Amino acid sequence: MKEQDIVIIGAGITGLTCAFQLRRKNRGVTLLECKDRVGGQIKTIKVDDFTFESGPNTGVVKYPEVAELFEQLSGHCEMETALESSKRRLIWKNDQFCELPSGLMSAIRTPLFTWYDKFRILGEPWRAKGEDPNESVGALAERRLGKSYVDYAVDPFLSGVYAGDPYRLPARLALPRLYALEQQYNSFIRGSIAKARIPKTERDRKATKKVFSAKGGFSMLVNALTEAIGMENIITSAKDITVSPDGKGGWDVCYVKNDEQVQIHAMHVVTTCGAYALPQLLPFVDSTCMSELSNLYYAPIVQMGVGIRDCGGNQWQAFGGLVPSCEKKNLLGILFPSACFQERAPKNGATFSFFIGGIRHPDYLMKSDEELTGWVNDSLYEMLRYPLGKKADEIRIFRHEKAIPQYEVTTDARLRAIDQLKRQYPTLTIAGNLRDGIGMGDRIKQAYDVAAQI
Repeated sequence: MKEQDIVIIGAGITGLTCAFQLRRKNRGVTLLECKDRVGGQIKTIKVDDFTFESGPNTGVVKYPEVAELFEQLSGHCEMETALESSKRRLIWKNDQFCELPSGLMSAIRTPLFTWYDKFRILGEPWRAKGEDPNESVGALAERRLGKSYVDYAVDPFLSGVYAGDPYRLPARLALPRLYALEQQYNSFIRGSIAKARIPKTERDRKATKKVFSAKGGFSMLVNALTEAIGMENIITSAKDITVSPDGKGGWDVCYVKNDEQVQIHAMHVVTTCGAYALPQLLPFVDSTCMSELSNLYYAPIVQMGVGIRDCGGNQWQAFGGLVPSCEKKNLLGILFPSACFQERAPKNGATFSFFIGGIRHPDYLMKSDEELTGWVNDSLYEMLRYPLGKKADEIRIFRHEKAIPQYEVTTDARLRAIDQLKRQYPTLTIAGNLRDGIGMGDRIKQAYDVAAQI
């Protein structure tokens, strides 16, 4: 039996970053991954001069840890922030993309929101604070801003982040910072102004809130982390992983590799895999606790990388376009990676990332490649205004059955179960996207925190 200080299970961005931070402290780490590759949902695909992402296309530098990770990997991986020209966000309404307002005059002129709601928003700072702790994002936004803001701002934003329904996601769980603005300052507007006035340390200023990727795609970040950790500390294709307490505060971790049973004795175990993997992984947890621990639904997503070699000048200088559910389109949205980052498409060409499915249309995961390709090519004309008959030069289809966790009301029970297990087993850490946020920044921040606590 091999002895190890720490075993981390799951080699997605959370597990990789946590292992990297622990190795920087000279801790002994073994990283186990059931798939034959590391990176989890992250996978960058190169097709000629096109760069497609299967998984996250971007993150936000919302924590200093994001910038610090790239600083620590300097020379091996470079952060790339989105071009200034891509700051525009588009929302589909009445058969066209409209720019989301970015200032007072554009907020007045925008066709996205009703005049009633535009005038009504002036009273937002004086509206009463909500008292329902489980109030949904949609209900909160409708109460404070108006229904048109829900339909043409909040709904598409939640579709873009969670692929979810704003009326099913409690604000305090899905958008805790937005919820905190009302709870602490009684107003989104007052809270935003007050937060902007809080003095920032030099480290705080690293959290620029800019959209980022890794130069060349997120797989470059995965590769840099893998190299820094050392492949000798990473085991892929580790099947049937199980974790059991040894009765002395440590852990017996078993898995199958090349049809052989392998066992590691570890002092600490960190899980970063999805909630759905925990029943098999932690068989010692009683059924009641486990049902609460694994009670997370993951929205399915079909993501399509689309490449056009000659745009004819139709480059779409924006971050992307989101589609409100009330518009009854097949798409959740389209991102424009080549407008955000350099060298994602050939000169005069463009790369797009189409998203469909989500919580409202899980059945779209079963659509054929031919049908999905037809939707893409139809959308090039109907939504992106390419000439009739224009077809994509390259399309790559990525199906994610369990893509985006939905932080619904069952989250409270899951967090209680995690806390209960931590009290009972202090050397076991349940991490990953089942808590603490779903974005790239959230995953990196959690990994730093976990590594610091071991």
